[in-house]
Amino acid sequence: MEITIVDSFPQLLQCLSIRYKVFVEEQGVPVELENDGYDTSPEASCHILLRYKGVPAGTGRWIPYKEHTAKIQRLAVLTEFRGKGIGQRVLLELEQQALAAGFAYSLLDSQCHAESFYSQLGYQTISEQPFVDAGMMHVRMQKELI
Repeated sequence: MEITIVDSFPQLLQCLSIRYKVFVEEQGVPVELENDGYDTSPEASCHILLRYKGVPAGTGRWIPYKEHTAKIQRLAVLTEFRGKGIGQRVLLELEQQALAAGFAYSLLDSQCHAESFYSQLGYQTISEQPFVDAGMMHVRMQKELI
């Protein structure tokens, strides 16, 4: 596995392609909800691209959320690469990048079916009840990075 901190448009396009396949094609998220201002350039947020045996397989990003807290978003792994630890590697790299940038906490909105994945990696559910985002049920989770 090779992790890249995205710093070029071709790399960003690979991330967006993975997200399109996972979120739009597979999960039915409306395309207009999938991309936002944090996807306009490599500098707009911190994107991570993971290649598995040279093939783009997973991605995620983090953005500054509030003082001391980074928000991890758009974590996606292509279907054919699931079960290989790619999601965990992407998440841990996003956390390390946020920590290196001075953030003490990581926040994310997890699809309910993925809540146990994040729990196993130290995240605690902080929302009182699930909520709908992009047509799917989510919970808000948080982790102390330091």
